Amino acid sequence: MTELLNKTLLKIKKINYSHLFIYLLLAALSFIFLLPIIKMISTTFMSQSDLLNPEVTWIPKDFTLNNILVAIRVMDYAKSLLTSILYIGVLALLQTIITGLTGFAFVRYNFKFKKALYALIVITFVVPIQLFLIQREITFVAFTDLTSIRMIGTIRPQLLFAILGQGVNSSIIILIFINFFKKVPFDLFEAAAIDGASALQTFWHVTLKISLSTAMVAFMFSFVWHWNDTLITSSFLGDNIKLLNHQLGLFDALFGNRGGNENSINEAYKMAATLITMAPILILYFITQKQFVQGIESSGLTGQ
Repeated sequence: MTELLNKTLLKIKKINYSHLFIYLLLAALSFIFLLPIIKMISTTFMSQSDLLNPEVTWIPKDFTLNNILVAIRVMDYAKSLLTSILYIGVLALLQTIITGLTGFAFVRYNFKFKKALYALIVITFVVPIQLFLIQREITFVAFTDLTSIRMIGTIRPQLLFAILGQGVNSSIIILIFINFFKKVPFDLFEAAAIDGASALQTFWHVTLKISLSTAMVAFMFSFVWHWNDTLITSSFLGDNIKLLNHQLGLFDALFGNRGGNENSINEAYKMAATLITMAPILILYFITQKQFVQGIESSGLTGQ
């Protein structure tokens, strides 16, 4: 018994208290971030009686799926989900391709004003997007007046942003690609040039094939950022396409028209709507988690 006690005390003395402090701090921070999510999930499955019962705080006594069914009906979930995936998927794919080409050009070639353009990319990363919105809207309105081609209220502005490298947080994705492409052995580029490959062929057959994990990370970032974006989408697209986040923002108004037999809106319906709006992003992360981790780790690739 004495020997066991001595071994226990010896182990306690070997504890790295700095690591213990870090773990406790991380646990506390994690709890702060997870608490609203746990509360949202708990409320989602509460019945009307649970919401009115002061004794029920976290665990529902009368577990129900009715809140989710009501939220699905109110938000026209199936149609809104399909529309969101298709629309945002196209934007994310275009943004990933264009930012990848941009990062490749910055690493592979030397051209005039390269440093100035790189500085502009960094500036667009630092400057809030809100500062550009009004000028962009004015530009599209003027373009419509000159050409009679409607821009505001259509998908054209955001498609142009993605194609021209001006999508949501494009500068960050460009910097991700630049950082990765700098670590690719330059001999691969030279070998492709000797074989007569063009710039696009070098990018597609050489660079992209060894950076698929990084491209996956860039696509995921782009998809999530576009999914969560409401400012740019509401400014240029408006109410013309029913995306999930848009439907969530209008949930109170939509409930009166689509609530069906439900008498009045409550917190559980709103929490259920929020949960099913978040669900596709969470599912996407769990499906691509392995590729996402590999993409992060691939930044350690060494080159010449």
